Amino acid sequence: MKVGLIGIGNMGAGMAGNLIKAGHTVTVYNRTRSKAEPLAAQGAIIADTPAEASGGNAVITMLANDDAAEHVIFGKDGVISGLAKGALHISSSTISVAFSRRLAAAHAEAGQRYIAAPVLGRPEAAAAAKLFIIAAGDADALETATPVLGAIGQRTFVVSDKPEAANLVKLSANFLIANVIESLGEALALVTKGGVDKNYYIELLTSTLFAAPVYKTYGNLVASGQFEPAGFAAPLGLKDMRLALAAGEELRVPLPIVSLLRDRYLALLAQGGEKLDWSAIGALAAKDAGER
Repeated sequence: MKVGLIGIGNMGAGMAGNLIKAGHTVTVYNRTRSKAEPLAAQGAIIADTPAEASGGNAVITMLANDDAAEHVIFGKDGVISGLAKGALHISSSTISVAFSRRLAAAHAEAGQRYIAAPVLGRPEAAAAAKLFIIAAGDADALETATPVLGAIGQRTFVVSDKPEAANLVKLSANFLIANVIESLGEALALVTKGGVDKNYYIELLTSTLFAAPVYKTYGNLVASGQFEPAGFAAPLGLKDMRLALAAGEELRVPLPIVSLLRDRYLALLAQGGEKLDWSAIGALAAKDAGER
């Protein structure tokens, strides 16, 4: 297939590389062109505009937030203007439920197809084509997307025929991950102040009742304090907690723990954590306990 990919960040670069390896003809666009240039050596075509990257059978967007997606999709020389009738937009960005709903309506009006397909996994999973994909949309559009999604992920979970449902599931998953990070930080602060080695404590947890990848990955990050370079930056964690709260308000679902996590990310950013990985909230409990 002729596939475009817009957004060559920590995740998009690996996704584009795997699309090329799978034999697709790949055109990439990034606002900062230099981030896309390494992909040219792998066989990618570098586009000058989002519209140019949207000239094939499908285009994937992997962007930071609603504002970035708004500019790329609806702006001058954007995705809407470049995508042919019947062609497919696959949104892998973690965006709001409301914005995903708006995208579905805009593409339908333009005679284009749209699915939401946000992903679970950090940059190393994107590079290894080991992402888990949460997909939603029209069945025919999802079938068209199958070879594309198969090139970037290890399994696709179809959750609904309404695209915004995938975004809701993704936000709920990011809430759960942030909750694990915060709880790990608090537990580590408790045991280390009591004299227990934090690395051995994480080994104990992840070798027994907490053997899940999320505990292994983030437990080691929090215990080691390795928050740079950021695989998923702290401001994005704050953004996702805000989006989860907005979804909860729309659905009349109170989310008190999400409110707490939003405040933890605000505290991290207030203390200069702008460039740190979002797992750095796991270090706040130790600071609160007078540890460093």
